[in-house]
Amino acid sequence: MTTLSRTKSSTLESVSAGRKARDRAAKVFVYLAFLLAVIPLVSVLWTVISNGAKRFDGVFLTHSMNGLASKDAGGGAYHAIIGTLEQVGLTTLISVPLGVLTAVYLVEYARNGRLGRTISFFVDVMTGIPSIVSGLFVLAFWLLALGMDFSGFAGALSLTILMLPTVVRATEEMLKLVPGDLKEAAYALGVPRWRTIMFVVLPTALPGIVSGVMLAVARVMGETAPLLLTIFITKAINTDPFSGAQGSLPTFIWDQSTDPNTNAVDRAWAGALVLILLIMLLNLAARLVAWLRKPSSR
Repeated sequence: MTTLSRTKSSTLESVSAGRKARDRAAKVFVYLAFLLAVIPLVSVLWTVISNGAKRFDGVFLTHSMNGLASKDAGGGAYHAIIGTLEQVGLTTLISVPLGVLTAVYLVEYARNGRLGRTISFFVDVMTGIPSIVSGLFVLAFWLLALGMDFSGFAGALSLTILMLPTVVRATEEMLKLVPGDLKEAAYALGVPRWRTIMFVVLPTALPGIVSGVMLAVARVMGETAPLLLTIFITKAINTDPFSGAQGSLPTFIWDQSTDPNTNAVDRAWAGALVLILLIMLLNLAARLVAWLRKPSSR
């Protein structure tokens, strides 16, 4: 009897030791994978910060390049910052309502109907469109066919084509995660469907929707190719996105980085740093809004 118990005990210890070894190996693998993912990100951030800090000052943030050549010292990206904020703002104003309404229709009304499947198909197609194609489309239709001028609004239209499918898919997934019991409880109280969607479904899914929107904003804020074809490049300050060429941070970075002069390269790095900081601030603001708007916080 004693021999049998000893045999069982040794067997359990060997099994336990094997499981512990596999557990440790899995942890090591996870940590290594995490490091492999973080190292490039930290490297990029460190490179941008260390190089961009050379020209990241008040002059850079409050002055434009108007009247200056790329080789000249001084100057800044004020005109590009204004342009980026206006273009991304217009893009968001267009994309978010359209994207959210489309997602609501697909989840709450389409019911796998023919129209819903058609819309989903085109959303999938738009998701894979290269950014240069959206710029070419706006160039051909808005600028050449309709005879409109280069403008920040034209750039916003090209960015909308890229942002809209991301907003639709993110909102659609968040709406699907809303518990069905919440909607059924509202219906049981006699609340119409549209009021249930407006005051129950959307507030519940809001944090996820905001996160998805910010991912879409972060994507389009750094796009360069469509803007090169739609807003043109200008060194002057233009606060009217509906008239005349307008600067942007991506085109500013591209324009300055193509000049091998040290002053131009330093401005390009500083522009990249400003772009990253803007995206970080927008993400922090979005998370704050989502936290304040959570139903549980009311």
